[in-house]
Amino acid sequence: NGRQLACIAFSASELAARVLELTPRIAMLSYSTKGSAKTKSAEKIHEAVDLLKEMAPQLLVDGELQVDAAIVPEVANIKYPDSPIGGKANVLIFPNLEAGNIGYKLTQRMSDARALGPLFLGLNKPASDLSRGCSVEDIVDVVAVTAIRA
Repeated sequence: NGRQLACIAFSASELAARVLELTPRIAMLSYSTKGSAKTKSAEKIHEAVDLLKEMAPQLLVDGELQVDAAIVPEVANIKYPDSPIGGKANVLIFPNLEAGNIGYKLTQRMSDARALGPLFLGLNKPASDLSRGCSVEDIVDVVAVTAIRA
Protein backbone atom coordinates (compact mmCIF):
# COMPACT_ATOMS: atom_id res chain seq x y z
CA ASN A 1 0.00 0.00 0.00
CA GLY A 2 0.97 3.67 -0.14
CA ARG A 3 2.06 3.82 3.50
CA GLN A 4 4.48 0.92 3.02
CA LEU A 5 6.00 2.57 -0.05
CA ALA A 6 6.38 5.87 1.81
CA CYS A 7 8.18 4.11 4.68
CA ILE A 8 10.41 2.22 2.24
CA ALA A 9 11.28 5.47 0.47
CA PHE A 10 12.05 7.18 3.79
CA SER A 11 14.35 4.34 4.91
CA ALA A 12 16.05 4.21 1.50
CA SER A 13 16.66 7.95 1.59
CA GLU A 14 18.28 7.64 5.02
CA LEU A 15 20.51 4.85 3.71
CA ALA A 16 21.52 6.91 0.66
CA ALA A 17 22.38 9.89 2.85
CA ARG A 18 24.25 7.96 5.58
CA VAL A 19 26.06 5.25 3.65
CA LEU A 20 26.49 6.76 0.19
CA GLU A 21 26.66 10.39 1.34
CA LEU A 22 24.13 11.43 -1.31
CA THR A 23 21.45 14.06 -1.10
CA PRO A 24 18.48 11.81 -1.92
CA ARG A 25 16.39 12.62 -4.98
CA ILE A 26 13.61 10.06 -4.71
CA ALA A 27 11.56 8.84 -7.66
CA MET A 28 8.47 6.77 -6.95
CA LEU A 29 8.37 4.61 -10.07
CA SER A 30 5.36 3.50 -12.06
CA TYR A 31 4.40 2.44 -15.56
CA SER A 32 2.93 5.92 -16.05
CA THR A 33 4.13 9.47 -15.53
CA LYS A 34 2.01 12.03 -13.70
CA GLY A 35 -1.43 10.82 -14.60
CA SER A 36 -0.80 9.29 -18.02
CA ALA A 37 -2.73 6.30 -16.59
CA LYS A 38 -5.56 6.39 -14.05
CA THR A 39 -5.39 3.14 -12.11
CA LYS A 40 -5.24 1.83 -8.54
CA SER A 41 -1.50 1.29 -8.97
CA ALA A 42 -0.94 4.94 -9.89
CA GLU A 43 -3.17 6.04 -6.99
CA LYS A 44 -0.98 4.01 -4.62
CA ILE A 45 2.08 5.91 -5.85
CA HIS A 46 0.34 9.28 -5.37
CA GLU A 47 -0.67 8.26 -1.84
CA ALA A 48 2.92 7.26 -1.07
CA VAL A 49 4.31 10.57 -2.36
CA ASP A 50 1.80 12.56 -0.30
CA LEU A 51 2.55 10.53 2.85
CA LEU A 52 6.30 10.84 2.39
CA LYS A 53 6.00 14.61 1.98
CA GLU A 54 4.08 14.70 5.27
CA MET A 55 6.59 12.42 7.03
CA ALA A 56 9.69 14.24 5.78
CA PRO A 57 8.94 17.53 4.03
CA GLN A 58 12.66 18.20 3.60
CA LEU A 59 13.04 15.28 1.16
CA LEU A 60 13.02 15.79 -2.58
CA VAL A 61 10.50 13.27 -3.90
CA ASP A 62 8.39 12.95 -7.03
CA GLY A 63 6.09 10.37 -8.57
CA GLU A 64 4.48 8.69 -10.24
CA LEU A 65 7.30 8.53 -12.76
CA GLN A 66 8.31 6.11 -15.46
CA VAL A 67 11.95 5.16 -15.00
CA ASP A 68 13.11 7.11 -18.07
CA ALA A 69 11.45 10.29 -16.76
CA ALA A 70 13.12 9.65 -13.40
CA ILE A 71 16.70 9.22 -14.61
CA VAL A 72 17.04 10.85 -18.05
CA PRO A 73 16.81 14.68 -17.98
CA GLU A 74 15.92 14.92 -21.68
CA VAL A 75 12.98 12.55 -21.23
CA ALA A 76 11.88 14.31 -18.04
CA ASN A 77 11.77 17.59 -19.98
CA ILE A 78 9.35 16.04 -22.47
CA LYS A 79 7.15 13.93 -20.17
CA TYR A 80 7.10 16.12 -17.07
CA PRO A 81 9.01 19.39 -17.40
CA ASP A 82 7.86 20.63 -13.96
CA SER A 83 9.35 17.67 -12.10
CA PRO A 84 11.45 18.73 -9.10
CA ILE A 85 13.72 15.76 -9.85
CA GLY A 86 14.27 16.72 -13.49
CA GLY A 87 15.40 13.26 -14.56
CA LYS A 88 18.17 13.14 -11.94
CA ALA A 89 16.78 10.69 -9.38
CA ASN A 90 19.33 8.77 -7.33
CA VAL A 91 16.89 6.76 -5.18
CA LEU A 92 14.40 4.66 -7.15
CA ILE A 93 11.39 3.23 -5.33
CA PHE A 94 9.69 0.47 -7.29
CA PRO A 95 5.95 -0.11 -6.86
CA ASN A 96 6.38 -3.69 -5.64
CA LEU A 97 8.94 -6.39 -4.91
CA GLU A 98 8.57 -8.06 -8.30
CA ALA A 99 9.33 -4.90 -10.27
CA GLY A 100 12.18 -3.97 -7.91
CA ASN A 101 13.89 -7.33 -8.25
CA ILE A 102 13.54 -7.29 -12.03
CA GLY A 103 14.97 -3.76 -12.24
CA TYR A 104 17.83 -4.61 -9.90
CA LYS A 105 18.83 -7.72 -11.84
CA LEU A 106 18.54 -5.98 -15.25
CA THR A 107 20.70 -3.09 -14.08
CA GLN A 108 23.30 -5.40 -12.60
CA ARG A 109 23.53 -7.76 -15.57
CA MET A 110 23.18 -5.34 -18.50
CA SER A 111 25.43 -2.49 -17.40
CA ASP A 112 28.69 -1.82 -15.65
CA ALA A 113 26.79 -0.95 -12.48
CA ARG A 114 27.48 -2.75 -9.22
CA ALA A 115 24.45 -3.90 -7.27
CA LEU A 116 24.55 -3.70 -3.48
CA GLY A 117 22.15 -5.94 -1.71
CA PRO A 118 19.46 -6.65 -1.19
CA LEU A 119 19.85 -4.55 1.96
CA PHE A 120 17.05 -4.93 4.50
CA LEU A 121 15.68 -1.67 5.89
CA GLY A 122 13.42 -1.01 8.85
CA LEU A 123 14.92 -3.64 11.16
CA ASN A 124 16.46 -2.97 14.58
CA LYS A 125 19.87 -4.09 13.29
CA PRO A 126 21.40 -3.96 9.80
CA ALA A 127 20.89 -7.08 7.72
CA SER A 128 21.51 -8.01 4.11
CA ASP A 129 20.93 -10.84 1.69
CA LEU A 130 22.71 -12.18 -1.36
CA SER A 131 21.48 -13.82 -4.52
CA ARG A 132 22.57 -17.38 -5.25
CA GLY A 133 24.12 -15.98 -8.45
CA CYS A 134 26.29 -13.40 -6.67
CA SER A 135 30.01 -12.94 -7.17
CA VAL A 136 32.80 -12.64 -4.60
CA GLU A 137 32.79 -8.87 -5.30
CA ASP A 138 29.05 -8.78 -4.45
CA ILE A 139 29.73 -10.50 -1.12
CA VAL A 140 32.54 -8.10 -0.22
CA ASP A 141 30.39 -5.07 -1.14
CA VAL A 142 27.41 -6.22 0.92
CA VAL A 143 29.57 -7.09 3.94
CA ALA A 144 31.19 -3.63 3.74
CA VAL A 145 27.85 -1.79 3.52
CA THR A 146 26.36 -3.86 6.33
CA ALA A 147 29.41 -3.12 8.51
CA ILE A 148 29.13 0.62 7.77
CA ARG A 149 25.44 0.51 8.74
CA ALA A 150 26.28 -1.29 12.00
